[in-house]
Amino acid sequence: MSDIIDKYLQYIKLELNLSQHTRLAYAKDLQQWQEFLTQGRSELDVASVTNSDIRAWLLHLNNEGDGPRTLRRKVQAVRSFYKWLMRSGIVADNPAASVELARLPKRLPQLVREDNINELLDSEVDQSDFLEVRNRLIVMMFYTTGMRRAELIELRDVNVDTKKGELKVHGKRNKDRIIPFGTELALWINNYRSLRDKMVGEGEYFFVRENGQLLYPMLVYRVVRQALQQAGVTSKRSPHVLRHSFATAMLNDGAQLNIVKELLGHESLATTQIYTHVTFSELKNNYKLAHPRALKKGG
Repeated sequence: MSDIIDKYLQYIKLELNLSQHTRLAYAKDLQQWQEFLTQGRSELDVASVTNSDIRAWLLHLNNEGDGPRTLRRKVQAVRSFYKWLMRSGIVADNPAASVELARLPKRLPQLVREDNINELLDSEVDQSDFLEVRNRLIVMMFYTTGMRRAELIELRDVNVDTKKGELKVHGKRNKDRIIPFGTELALWINNYRSLRDKMVGEGEYFFVRENGQLLYPMLVYRVVRQALQQAGVTSKRSPHVLRHSFATAMLNDGAQLNIVKELLGHESLATTQIYTHVTFSELKNNYKLAHPRALKKGG
């Protein structure tokens, strides 16, 4: 990878404080982009790259089978890289600025049914077993706070306050937000902390492994997937599905849209509004199941 890309990756780590997941994705995208442009023959000349070069790369990726979501992320990686180059005075223009992003198919978020998640969270756990308590708390934290996976991994112990019933997460775009929580979660947090401190001692991060080290994305994904599988969930099983379920449950129980927006850490209300479609879809489904004439034919 070229020195200039390495410097950019250091910038988004140290200055923008982007999540490890995003940094790894951008590093892979820019490495792939560089290899396509240079074909391994010379150092990347960022000033000579044109809009047509980027379009040719995207056409190549599309022919290789990359979907719209992947293509959008790759364009955004190059755009962000050139914004940094412009601010650094290395180039005058951003050749990716006018590249149209691939359109995504409109899909409603997948959810965990309320009876499934309740059955899971109400099931018995050995309260003296560190791993059992930690893994249950991970699932509970996602469903009751709506935080992102990266936010959960990077959650600082000092930012979890059971007396106030609130925690502070460090979200996207380097922004912090406060999320309240109830008594049930507080009890689980206190028990987990007691087990954790006996095993590895106090540390900077709230969630840790048995050796005291930080969690990593695939570990968290596996914890959630296994828990939801045991609860009989047959749809997609991931931390983000629990985040979707949190938002939908809040709206179904009467929370205002702008409140849910703040809890999720969304920049735009439009991003949160997709959950209103989910709740209306569920409303229609319940009507069809419950009303005696909803499925009546003819007339």
